[in-house]
Amino acid sequence: METVTKTSNDVLLDQLATFINEIGIACRSGTLSGDTFLPGVDIQQGTIIYDVGKLKYPGDLLHEAGHIAVLLAEHRTVAQSPDDLFGNIGPEAAEMAAIAWSWAAIKYLEIPPEVVFHEHGYKGGSESIMENFSNGKYFGVPMLQWMGMTKEPKRDIAADEHTFPGMMHWLNPGKNG
Repeated sequence: METVTKTSNDVLLDQLATFINEIGIACRSGTLSGDTFLPGVDIQQGTIIYDVGKLKYPGDLLHEAGHIAVLLAEHRTVAQSPDDLFGNIGPEAAEMAAIAWSWAAIKYLEIPPEVVFHEHGYKGGSESIMENFSNGKYFGVPMLQWMGMTKEPKRDIAADEHTFPGMMHWLNPGKNG
């Protein structure tokens, strides 16, 4: 019997896909033909499909999951990349919310921020994003709070397990307010 040794990338990919599936977003490997917005990753009818042979950055799965997670349930099931990931919110707000969601997820999973915020993503702004979030400058969190997914940290209110980067809900529960 041949023993297959998993690389650290394989282990990371398994960890991310398992988390994404466990929170209620379908995530599976598959073969992708043609170009995709992110190398080796596509979203079709709310399902994240990744092509192991083409996937350059496993952390991209987590960020794409963030895009789906912040949508209302009726928008999650029809989400398509790259143009139908915004549901009832604008593209800029959706991107900021997905970034904040991704930060919460890396903290929860205890993985390095560079896994998601790698140097080839975010139009060269990865370092700035990591610096801001590491210093408690959380953009996008007000959107997550408005959606009922987390509580925004406040200086005059004691934090609890639901205060960002902690989450009450990994998927938008549809409260919006």
